[in-house]
Parts: sequence; C-alpha cells; structure tokens
Amino acid sequence: MKRGRVGVIVPPANPAAEPELARLLGSRADMHVTRFPVRPGLTLPERLEAYNEALPAMICSFGDLPLDAIVMLCSGSRYLLGPDEDRFRCEELSERFGVPFASATLATLDALDHIGAEDIVLVSPYEPWLTELAERFWKAAGMHVTRVVDVRARGRFSPYDVTTAELVEQVGEACLPDDAVVLFSGTGMSTLPALLPIGAGNDRILLTSNLCSSWWALSRATGMPITLGRVPHRPAAQGQRT
Repeated sequence: MKRGRVGVIVPPANPAAEPELARLLGSRADMHVTRFPVRPGLTLPERLEAYNEALPAMICSFGDLPLDAIVMLCSGSRYLLGPDEDRFRCEELSERFGVPFASATLATLDALDHIGAEDIVLVSPYEPWLTELAERFWKAAGMHVTRVVDVRARGRFSPYDVTTAELVEQVGEACLPDDAVVLFSGTGMSTLPALLPIGAGNDRILLTSNLCSSWWALSRATGMPITLGRVPHRPAAQGQRT
C-alpha cells in the first residue's frame, strides 16, 4: 500500500485532533499540521466564520509540500454553512489547489453514505445553539436524527474539556438502542478511548468526526478503499432529545 501524506488544518486550541489522527492514520500516512491563527476578541460564531474565510490561506501555508489529501478538522464552522454549501466549497478548494480537500463534516457525510446509514444518534458537546445547527445540518443532508445526546464537561458545554469518563457516563445514561449508528460530533472532543466501553456488548456503529476524517484522508492518500462496514435498513423512529 502506498504511504500517503495528509495535510491537517485545526483550530489553535484543539487538543484532540492531532493525537487521534496520528493514531488513526498510523503507518499508512504521514501527517502535516497547520493551525488557524488565534483571533482574540471574537465571539464563537465570529471565530467559526473566520475559520471558513481563512481556509484558502491555510492551504497555502503548506507551501510546496506535496500532499495527497487535506482535511479541515473543525465541524462547528461548517454547521454555519449547511451541507450543500459545505460540499460546494470543498470541491472548489480541491479544484483550485489540485489536492482532494474535505471538511470534517463532508468526510463524515461521505462516511455515512459509504455505510448506508439513514438514521443516526447525534452526540454533541456544543452549546445549545450550535447543537441545533448541527442537528439541522444532518437533517438537511438527508439523515434522520433519531435522538440528540447533549454532553457536558463538569456541567458546562465545553467540547475540549469533556473527559472519557464523562462521555461514557452520559452516553450510557441515554440508554441508546443496541443497533444505533452513533455520531460523535466535534474534532476537539477526545472520543477514541470512549468507543470501546460505549460499544461493548452491543451492535452499535460508532463514528466520530476524527475517525471519519481519517477514513476519508486515507482513502484518498493511499489510493486504496478503506471499508467502514454497512448498516442494515431500519424503519425511522420519532426524533427526541436526551
């Protein structure tokens, strides 16, 4: 298998993206990282929008480094756009720079399509307004969001501070179906250590923003198909929030 070279763009304070991507890419691809500039004084919506605007400059920051794929590991900024605009902008950047480019949300959408998922449970560590945008994004993308599980860090919404114990406990308290497709949104929330206990003793398919991004990047960077599995069809259930 060809050893790939993946460019990764992350928000400045994101603590989880690089460790998780390094583990997921493993020996199949080298990872090269650039970070969005720090923009003090902006509100969260303003900062997320600034990330979208800065993307061309961030891709340029790799200079002449030959890359096989580039992923932008920030989901929140793309929830401001919606799935159609997200895909259009990613395709535009891919064509402009001559390198396959995807946001974490586009990579996740492609992963959901790859496995044939129609119904998902959304696990979100965001503030309520951003969780609502996330739910709207996935519904607009054709997903049926059967439930939304809000995750807090010590009682507050702070994706970067959610511990493995908190994530496992709060998802466990939601009593999800044993055959659910569970999407953990947020590249800055550490998720990999929680997947084993959350998936133990059931048939759930657990997808995370970083997992889907690494799958997308490896598929392009190595030239080899990476299989996630397939989801059997299930009738839609009534949406509800936990």
